[in-house]
Amino acid sequence: MALRNLFFVMFTAVAAAMVIAFGIAPKFKEDAAEPEPVAMVAAATPEPTALPGSRAAFIDKENDGHFWTRADVGGTQIKFMVDTGASIVALTYFDAQRLGLKPEELEFDSEIRTAGGITYGAPVTLESIRIGRVKIENVDAVILTSGLEQSLLGMTFLGELNSYEVRQGQMIIRQ
Repeated sequence: MALRNLFFVMFTAVAAAMVIAFGIAPKFKEDAAEPEPVAMVAAATPEPTALPGSRAAFIDKENDGHFWTRADVGGTQIKFMVDTGASIVALTYFDAQRLGLKPEELEFDSEIRTAGGITYGAPVTLESIRIGRVKIENVDAVILTSGLEQSLLGMTFLGELNSYEVRQGQMIIRQ
């Protein structure tokens, strides 16, 4: 009898945890004919912002609706607009000069299609890009000759992360 009571208590606790954590309720034979709506219940404790052992950084949405961040690129702070639609990290000519990449000595032979049209770029590899505690090394990038007002943090950086998500006006990146 005690074992049966223990099973019932454990089953009830697991079912309640499923409803709280995932918004799902276990189905029983009696429920099959007429499903009941499941009420979403907020968890009593906030969800952790990063997995144990992971590194995370938070990027706020600015008034223009975009996510902007300052990143350390080889010891130089570069302002990036986060662009999940950009397949590669793109640097303005000016930012490339600030980084000491000497764009005037590079060959701009890669055709780049942007929302503003076609421009040309020079491929480079950045030693690292660090935002807060998140650091990605050997990031492929391109320096554009024109058509870019700000540097873009594209998928050659974002794709190396464990995850990125947007919650309540904040982008959370995790490594």
